[in-house]
Amino acid sequence: MDQHQSPLGGAASARLEQLGSRYAHTQYLLRRQFAKLFGATFRIYDPAGQLVFFVQQKAFKLKEDIRVFSDESQTTEMLSIKARQILDFEAAYDVVDSLTGQKVGALKRKGWKSLIRDEWIVMDAQDREMGKIVEDNPSLALVRRFLTNLVPQNFDVLYGPKKVLDLRQHFNPFLYKMDVDFSVDSTAAMDRRLGIAAAVLITAIEGRQGGYA
Repeated sequence: MDQHQSPLGGAASARLEQLGSRYAHTQYLLRRQFAKLFGATFRIYDPAGQLVFFVQQKAFKLKEDIRVFSDESQTTEMLSIKARQILDFEAAYDVVDSLTGQKVGALKRKGWKSLIRDEWIVMDAQDREMGKIVEDNPSLALVRRFLTNLVPQNFDVLYGPKKVLDLRQHFNPFLYKMDVDFSVDSTAAMDRRLGIAAAVLITAIEGRQGGYA
Protein backbone atom coordinates (compact mmCIF):
# COMPACT_ATOMS: atom_id res chain seq x y z
CA MET A 1 0.00 0.00 0.00
CA ASP A 2 1.26 3.47 -0.85
CA GLN A 3 2.35 5.26 2.32
CA HIS A 4 0.06 8.18 1.51
CA GLN A 5 -2.96 6.02 0.77
CA SER A 6 -5.58 6.08 3.52
CA PRO A 7 -6.39 2.65 5.04
CA LEU A 8 -9.94 3.93 5.61
CA GLY A 9 -12.82 3.43 3.23
CA GLY A 10 -13.99 6.28 1.05
CA ALA A 11 -16.91 7.24 3.31
CA ALA A 12 -14.82 7.16 6.49
CA SER A 13 -12.02 9.14 4.85
CA ALA A 14 -14.50 11.76 3.63
CA ARG A 15 -15.97 11.98 7.12
CA LEU A 16 -12.54 12.62 8.64
CA GLU A 17 -11.84 15.28 6.03
CA GLN A 18 -15.17 16.97 6.76
CA LEU A 19 -14.51 17.01 10.50
CA GLY A 20 -10.96 18.25 9.95
CA SER A 21 -12.29 21.21 7.97
CA ARG A 22 -13.59 22.64 11.24
CA TYR A 23 -10.02 23.70 11.98
CA ALA A 24 -9.74 25.65 8.71
CA HIS A 25 -11.14 28.94 10.00
CA THR A 26 -8.88 31.79 11.08
CA GLN A 27 -11.33 33.15 13.66
CA TYR A 28 -13.66 31.59 16.21
CA LEU A 29 -15.86 32.71 19.08
CA LEU A 30 -15.73 30.68 22.28
CA ARG A 31 -18.65 31.05 24.67
CA ARG A 32 -18.81 29.55 28.14
CA GLN A 33 -22.22 28.52 29.44
CA PHE A 34 -23.27 30.57 32.46
CA ALA A 35 -24.36 29.08 35.80
CA LYS A 36 -23.88 25.37 35.10
CA LEU A 37 -23.98 23.43 38.38
CA PHE A 38 -21.85 20.39 37.55
CA GLY A 39 -18.81 20.78 35.30
CA ALA A 40 -18.82 23.31 32.51
CA THR A 41 -19.68 23.45 28.83
CA PHE A 42 -18.31 25.71 26.11
CA ARG A 43 -19.44 26.26 22.57
CA ILE A 44 -17.13 27.37 19.78
CA TYR A 45 -18.57 29.03 16.67
CA ASP A 46 -17.11 29.78 13.25
CA PRO A 47 -17.31 33.29 11.69
CA ALA A 48 -20.76 32.47 10.25
CA GLY A 49 -22.09 31.69 13.72
CA GLN A 50 -22.23 27.93 13.13
CA LEU A 51 -21.35 25.62 16.01
CA VAL A 52 -18.13 23.77 15.18
CA PHE A 53 -17.04 22.46 18.59
CA PHE A 54 -18.85 21.58 21.81
CA VAL A 55 -16.71 21.25 24.92
CA GLN A 56 -17.48 19.26 28.06
CA GLN A 57 -15.43 19.81 31.22
CA LYS A 58 -16.12 17.08 33.74
CA ALA A 59 -16.87 18.03 37.35
CA PHE A 60 -15.20 16.62 40.46
CA LYS A 61 -12.16 15.28 38.64
CA LEU A 62 -8.86 15.19 40.52
CA LYS A 63 -7.14 15.16 37.13
CA GLU A 64 -8.53 17.70 34.68
CA ASP A 65 -10.25 15.90 31.82
CA ILE A 66 -11.76 18.01 29.03
CA ARG A 67 -13.30 16.65 25.83
CA VAL A 68 -13.99 18.56 22.62
CA PHE A 69 -16.82 17.18 20.47
CA SER A 70 -18.07 18.04 17.00
CA ASP A 71 -21.53 19.01 18.29
CA GLU A 72 -23.86 18.88 21.27
CA SER A 73 -24.78 15.22 20.71
CA GLN A 74 -21.26 14.38 21.95
CA THR A 75 -21.11 11.35 19.65
CA THR A 76 -17.91 12.38 17.84
CA GLU A 77 -14.97 13.33 20.02
CA MET A 78 -12.46 15.63 18.32
CA LEU A 79 -9.87 16.36 21.03
CA SER A 80 -9.05 15.28 24.55
CA ILE A 81 -7.18 17.52 27.00
CA LYS A 82 -5.93 15.66 30.06
CA ALA A 83 -3.75 16.64 32.99
CA ARG A 84 -0.82 14.33 33.66
CA GLN A 85 -0.86 14.78 37.43
CA ILE A 86 -3.44 15.20 40.16
CA LEU A 87 -3.95 18.79 41.31
CA ASP A 88 -0.50 19.88 40.17
CA PHE A 89 0.27 23.58 40.63
CA GLU A 90 2.29 23.49 37.40
CA ALA A 91 0.30 20.82 35.60
CA ALA A 92 1.04 19.71 32.05
CA TYR A 93 -1.91 18.86 29.82
CA ASP A 94 -1.62 16.47 26.89
CA VAL A 95 -3.65 17.32 23.81
CA VAL A 96 -4.67 14.31 21.68
CA ASP A 97 -6.55 14.21 18.39
CA SER A 98 -9.30 11.74 19.28
CA LEU A 99 -10.07 10.97 15.62
CA THR A 100 -6.57 9.68 14.90
CA GLY A 101 -5.20 8.93 18.38
CA GLN A 102 -2.29 11.26 17.61
CA LYS A 103 -0.81 13.41 20.34
CA VAL A 104 -0.83 16.97 19.01
CA GLY A 105 1.23 18.59 21.75
CA ALA A 106 1.05 19.70 25.35
CA LEU A 107 0.42 22.82 27.41
CA LYS A 108 2.06 23.46 30.75
CA ARG A 109 1.10 26.15 33.23
CA LYS A 110 3.95 28.05 34.87
CA GLY A 111 2.41 28.09 38.33
CA TRP A 112 4.59 30.54 40.24
CA LYS A 113 4.79 33.04 37.40
CA SER A 114 1.02 32.78 36.96
CA LEU A 115 0.43 34.10 40.46
CA ILE A 116 1.01 37.58 39.06
CA ARG A 117 0.76 37.19 35.30
CA ASP A 118 -0.58 34.04 33.65
CA GLU A 119 1.97 32.17 31.57
CA TRP A 120 1.93 28.80 29.83
CA ILE A 121 4.46 26.78 27.84
CA VAL A 122 3.42 25.36 24.46
CA MET A 123 5.09 22.05 23.57
CA ASP A 124 5.06 19.74 20.57
CA ALA A 125 4.22 16.02 20.63
CA GLN A 126 7.72 15.21 21.94
CA ASP A 127 7.43 17.80 24.75
CA ARG A 128 9.87 20.17 23.08
CA GLU A 129 9.09 23.78 23.89
CA MET A 130 7.77 25.68 20.89
CA GLY A 131 6.38 28.83 22.44
CA LYS A 132 4.50 30.38 25.29
CA ILE A 133 1.16 31.92 26.21
CA VAL A 134 1.27 35.13 28.23
CA GLU A 135 -1.19 37.72 29.47
CA ASP A 136 -0.73 40.80 27.33
CA ASN A 137 -0.14 43.42 30.03
CA PRO A 138 1.62 42.88 33.40
CA SER A 139 -0.13 45.81 35.07
CA LEU A 140 -3.60 44.72 33.97
CA ALA A 141 -2.75 41.14 34.95
CA LEU A 142 -2.25 42.32 38.52
CA VAL A 143 -5.55 44.20 38.50
CA ARG A 144 -7.31 41.11 37.19
CA ARG A 145 -6.30 39.19 40.31
CA PHE A 146 -8.83 41.34 42.17
CA LEU A 147 -11.30 42.37 39.44
CA THR A 148 -11.06 39.64 36.81
CA ASN A 149 -14.66 39.77 35.72
CA LEU A 150 -14.43 43.52 35.17
CA VAL A 151 -11.11 43.55 33.31
CA PRO A 152 -11.10 41.23 30.27
CA GLN A 153 -8.21 38.80 29.95
CA ASN A 154 -6.14 38.91 26.79
CA PHE A 155 -3.47 36.36 25.91
CA ASP A 156 -0.78 36.29 23.25
CA VAL A 157 0.54 32.96 21.97
CA LEU A 158 4.13 33.48 20.88
CA TYR A 159 6.48 31.23 18.93
CA GLY A 160 9.70 33.07 19.59
CA PRO A 161 9.01 36.76 18.86
CA LYS A 162 6.16 35.92 16.46
CA LYS A 163 2.54 36.04 17.61
CA VAL A 164 0.66 33.02 16.24
CA LEU A 165 -2.63 33.31 18.13
CA ASP A 166 -4.56 36.07 19.85
CA LEU A 167 -7.03 35.17 22.62
CA ARG A 168 -9.17 38.13 23.59
CA GLN A 169 -11.93 38.02 26.17
CA HIS A 170 -14.97 40.25 25.68
CA PHE A 171 -15.87 42.77 28.35
CA ASN A 172 -18.92 41.23 30.02
CA PRO A 173 -19.16 40.63 33.78
CA PHE A 174 -21.90 38.01 33.36
CA LEU A 175 -21.00 36.00 30.26
CA TYR A 176 -17.61 34.61 29.26
CA LYS A 177 -16.81 35.08 25.57
CA MET A 178 -13.42 34.87 23.92
CA ASP A 179 -12.25 35.67 20.39
CA VAL A 180 -9.84 33.04 19.08
CA ASP A 181 -7.89 34.68 16.27
CA PHE A 182 -5.40 32.75 14.13
CA SER A 183 -5.25 35.48 11.46
CA VAL A 184 -2.06 36.84 13.05
CA ASP A 185 -0.32 33.55 12.15
CA SER A 186 0.60 34.36 8.54
CA THR A 187 2.82 31.28 8.10
CA ALA A 188 0.45 28.80 9.81
CA ALA A 189 3.14 27.94 12.34
CA MET A 190 0.70 26.75 15.02
CA ASP A 191 -1.34 23.59 14.73
CA ARG A 192 -4.96 24.77 14.90
CA ARG A 193 -5.88 21.79 17.06
CA LEU A 194 -3.36 22.88 19.67
CA GLY A 195 -4.57 26.46 19.42
CA ILE A 196 -8.20 25.46 19.99
CA ALA A 197 -7.09 23.35 22.96
CA ALA A 198 -5.17 26.32 24.38
CA ALA A 199 -8.26 28.54 24.18
CA VAL A 200 -10.41 25.88 25.84
CA LEU A 201 -7.91 25.19 28.60
CA ILE A 202 -7.36 28.85 29.42
CA THR A 203 -11.12 29.36 29.57
CA ALA A 204 -11.47 26.34 31.85
CA ILE A 205 -8.55 27.10 34.19
CA GLU A 206 -8.05 30.85 34.15
CA GLY A 207 -11.75 31.62 33.80
CA ARG A 208 -12.31 30.31 37.32
CA GLN A 209 -10.63 33.42 38.70
CA GLY A 210 -13.55 35.51 37.63
CA GLY A 211 -16.21 33.27 39.10
CA TYR A 212 -17.75 32.23 35.79
CA ALA A 213 -19.84 29.10 36.01
